[in-house]
Amino acid sequence: MAAVQSGPMDTNEEKEIKTEEPNDSSRNNNANDVRPLSVSPGTTSSGGCTKPVAGTTEEQQTLLAVLRFLKKNNLSESVDILRREACLSEETEDSKGGELGGAGAGGGAGSTDNGGGDTSSLLSRVSVAPTAGSTSVAPAPSKGAGDDQPDVNVVLSAYSQQGDPLLYDVYYNSLKRFIESVLDCHRAELSQVFYPLFVHMYLELVYNNHENVAKAFFEKFSGDQECYYAEDLRILSGLTKKEHMRGNETLLDFRTSKFVLRISRDSYQLLKRHLQERQNNQIWNIIQEHLYIDIFDGMPRSKSQIDAMSGSLAGEAKREANKAKVFYGLLKEPEIEVPLDDEDEEAENEEGKPKKKKPKKDSMGSKSKKQDPNAPQQNRMPLPELKDSDKLDKIMYMKEATKRIRLGPENLPSICFYSFLNAYQGLTAVDFTDDSSLIAGGFADSTVRVWSVTPKKLRKVKSAADLSLIDKESDDVLERIMDEKTASESKILYGHSGPVYGISFSPDRNYLLSSSEDGTVRLWSLHTFTCLVGYKGHNYPVWDTHFSPYGYYFISGGHDRVARLWATDHYQPLRMFAGHLADVTCTRFHPNSNYVATGSSDRTIRLWDIINGNCVRIFTGHKGPIHALAFSPNGKFLASGATDGRVLLWEIGHGIMIRELKGHTDTIYSLKFSRDGEILASGSMDNTVRLWDALKAFDDLETDDFTATTGHIHLPENSQELLLGTYMTKSTPVIHLHFTRRNLLLAAGAYNP
Repeated sequence: MAAVQSGPMDTNEEKEIKTEEPNDSSRNNNANDVRPLSVSPGTTSSGGCTKPVAGTTEEQQTLLAVLRFLKKNNLSESVDILRREACLSEETEDSKGGELGGAGAGGGAGSTDNGGGDTSSLLSRVSVAPTAGSTSVAPAPSKGAGDDQPDVNVVLSAYSQQGDPLLYDVYYNSLKRFIESVLDCHRAELSQVFYPLFVHMYLELVYNNHENVAKAFFEKFSGDQECYYAEDLRILSGLTKKEHMRGNETLLDFRTSKFVLRISRDSYQLLKRHLQERQNNQIWNIIQEHLYIDIFDGMPRSKSQIDAMSGSLAGEAKREANKAKVFYGLLKEPEIEVPLDDEDEEAENEEGKPKKKKPKKDSMGSKSKKQDPNAPQQNRMPLPELKDSDKLDKIMYMKEATKRIRLGPENLPSICFYSFLNAYQGLTAVDFTDDSSLIAGGFADSTVRVWSVTPKKLRKVKSAADLSLIDKESDDVLERIMDEKTASESKILYGHSGPVYGISFSPDRNYLLSSSEDGTVRLWSLHTFTCLVGYKGHNYPVWDTHFSPYGYYFISGGHDRVARLWATDHYQPLRMFAGHLADVTCTRFHPNSNYVATGSSDRTIRLWDIINGNCVRIFTGHKGPIHALAFSPNGKFLASGATDGRVLLWEIGHGIMIRELKGHTDTIYSLKFSRDGEILASGSMDNTVRLWDALKAFDDLETDDFTATTGHIHLPENSQELLLGTYMTKSTPVIHLHFTRRNLLLAAGAYNP
């Protein structure tokens, strides 16, 4: 059993949460493994026995009952340990054996003796926590009050319950009838118990070799579970024998993580009272062992509120997981003077149009000069210094920003679609450079291909012999070092030994990252079109990789469930972010580069603090693996897309879901905010691009009304009012989106004939 944690609890509740979490790894090795009983620190029993067996006759009989049970199940090692701790020899046991009137008779809740290891002191610390497929006696902290100790009758009855598989059906049915009979306001919350309880009861039956009963139990109750657990149940249905459970990842997820349920105090008290009245120890033990009940004070949540947050592999996120301070503001931009020649010319040619944009630009500039109160310290994250080429690029960016189209419901962006034809190699990933001059594709044949989107062709740097002849002081040295003989519209990069699943351009367009099924991330030079480094850290396929907005750092995530932070000049990862229960399928840097977001097949999104490696946010609500993430330009919001076809919007500061955008009918593979954050574009495998009014979605928020403390979320019912447009391709799934610096939307995908 493990603690059912919540807010302030009364004394009676505290009495029931008293045992430690058993070690899962020991159960997988031996079905009959029993952990040694713990003895208080005052007991002196290191190899020998310093105190003879003591206590009343009832207590001795109870101890003998436990020994008989251990012997019956061939747990000889545990018998020896118990004998040694209780100072009981075989002769003593045999002589006392005839006095045993009935297994479990007597009071196990005897008084505790602080003096050492007598029988009552030993038994007062015994507590049973039956778990999926194990008969485990777990140690519990000792307490002073004798009436708080678990009765040994409970110990023995718990074992016998596991021996009678037919009771599982009865218990589950009884609880189901009870929950269906309670008031509507409590029913939705208590119904959350069904799924984790069903899973663990089924696994216990399989683990204890009750194959036929387990199958009947699954067929009878699997249809009652929520539809978004269908994939988990499909995998679970394949676990029909104990042998199937060894090394199974899904089983490992259920065994090593606690399913989190957020329940109001009134609903929790109803459930607890019912189980205590029925003396349903089996279900209560499973609830305490495998569930984390996050109790809040206030009104119970409605069915729609619960459904909005449900669906992940381990239930909802604990409220404590989203209370850490997050510095989501943007860093102060470096002060760079922008030549105004081009703008002056435009002012003459286009009358007052640029003048309307000037105030917008000026306001942007003033924001960057003033320190954002929600921004991290400028030196919190070590960032690379700006080179002269970076400053030139910043100037170009700011010039482009003055010509940027202001988007909105009345002014939607133009969309330019890049279709990959004859992509029989299987297009798996696409990326554009920030200035939209290059496009790269990753393919299933292990290659990475780079194309020039502009008339300017791709060229390699000249050979070392030719470079030595160039005047390094000349103004056009960067042009002279390029070899015109190698000019072409595209380049193919060879090096991976498996399909390429993720690619990302560096902000300065000098490098390209690619991640592959071969477990490596490769860094390619876009000057020589050769591989510079192969980063080896993942042991399994790497599904995604992404460069920091400032370059130098990058993130990767893969099948090993871990995201890794790298620096381009280090061959070992700087950070490892572990916590997901399934593959890390997508990764994104926050605009201020102090945080990274990871989406996973466990249907959760996690936000990690790069500085200390802590997980500062856990978002649950998706009903399928997550494949798309996008931060808003101001860093305050996060959008996510998944196989459930929904786009969810999250407010990072409070760690809460604020919108649910429905419309897509298939997996969402790409999300992108326009440069000023007014429009959110989503691309899906349903061959459509949809545009959403992000400005309206965020402006409607009133942060004072956020009630994250109680877990109540009121989502607007109709998301169609935010849908600005739907654009269909003929037969091309959309796997990448990109807004240019002037807010033209670029989309890409492989034509599917």
